[in-house]
Amino acid sequence: MKKVLIITYYWPPSGGSGVQRWLKFVKYLRDFGIEPVIYTVENPNYALIDDSLGSEIPEGIEILRKPIWEPYKLASIFSKKKNNQESVGFLTKKKSFSSKVISYIRANYFIPDARMFWIKPSVKFLRKYLKENKIEAIISSGPPHSMHLIALKLKKELGIKWISDFRDPWTDIDYLHQLPLTKRSIQKHEQLEKKVLQNSDGVIVVGETMRQSYLNDCKNITVITNGFDQDEVEEKVTMDEEFSITHIGLMNEDRNPKILWQALAKLCKENTSLHNNLKIRLIGKVSEKVVEDIKTYGLLDKLELIDYLPHKEVIKHQQKSQILLLSINNVPSSKGIITGKIFEYLMAKRPIIAIGPTDGDLAKILDSTNSGAVIEFNDTNSMVSKLENLYELYDNNNLQNESSNIQQFHRKQLTENLAKLINQVIGE
Repeated sequence: MKKVLIITYYWPPSGGSGVQRWLKFVKYLRDFGIEPVIYTVENPNYALIDDSLGSEIPEGIEILRKPIWEPYKLASIFSKKKNNQESVGFLTKKKSFSSKVISYIRANYFIPDARMFWIKPSVKFLRKYLKENKIEAIISSGPPHSMHLIALKLKKELGIKWISDFRDPWTDIDYLHQLPLTKRSIQKHEQLEKKVLQNSDGVIVVGETMRQSYLNDCKNITVITNGFDQDEVEEKVTMDEEFSITHIGLMNEDRNPKILWQALAKLCKENTSLHNNLKIRLIGKVSEKVVEDIKTYGLLDKLELIDYLPHKEVIKHQQKSQILLLSINNVPSSKGIITGKIFEYLMAKRPIIAIGPTDGDLAKILDSTNSGAVIEFNDTNSMVSKLENLYELYDNNNLQNESSNIQQFHRKQLTENLAKLINQVIGE
């Protein structure tokens, strides 16, 4: 088998969507003649933990670990919070003076990210490992984009084949506009991103919009989306009796679907039956502003908040919900955002309501699979009309999903696409 080294910060017991992509690739790579070796952190500072994911690591996979120093504990000296690590994309907009200082330091002195201190020791360790072991290619997965800089140095020193995988964009990431970056820092990010693209033998992105944006700096770019894993489908669950609308994952202020709360408030006043049956279920970390808006629109008694759940429990909630909600960040780069949860929503085979650009990458996926509708950020009338239609189907016990052509997003099919790229880059 050909061996590839995968450099990734997120690995079990990490929870959340970041770990899923390469855990699933590793699960199936051997089926296509490729043996993965994992390089990851020994003492990570993960925001979410899911111990159940460790059972999905194939037996006998070599996992290399090295310690990392992360500055979050140092930052806590200047903060009253015990853990000063904020989830990326979940940045608080109202900050104390000390929080503003910490954010400024974090944004402008830790470039590309707070894992930058792992670059030098990782290069030293992996340089020796690669010289002593037959590895035909390395793959770096970011963010954090420090993983790409480790691979970049190894590429330049050893000339080894290298594929960079962008789970999210770098300078076009949805939350970059929230960071207090100086012009010089922005330029530094742009320069580093360009170096990674220009020196990679192959680049993987999750959507067509991102591919188009990177074409000036790299021609060998392959779109491999995230996906779902059919093996995860449990026994059939009992559907919610309520008219349940479920969102799973982080919901920050940029993802706050105000037009949904407006539409539901209007319909609850006009339709007693809908009011009595409505349930809004939000699973995962939710901004206080989102809860405040739900309360403002008189829907607080319809809200069920559930903290982070193990992945298998999440799947059950997806399958039993009447409707699945997907809210794209309302940011300049929204057309290219494809959240990982959309593919598990497809697997759940429940109707999907998405809020975002109707001409974006997400809309194309929903259209091609006939699995749901995308409504523009401010189109309240369309939201009201769609909800009325869905509730009528629910009320007549006929709320079904008519999706098709979803197997293209199965994790095994996507891994086959990855294996083809690896073979192409290796040249065999």
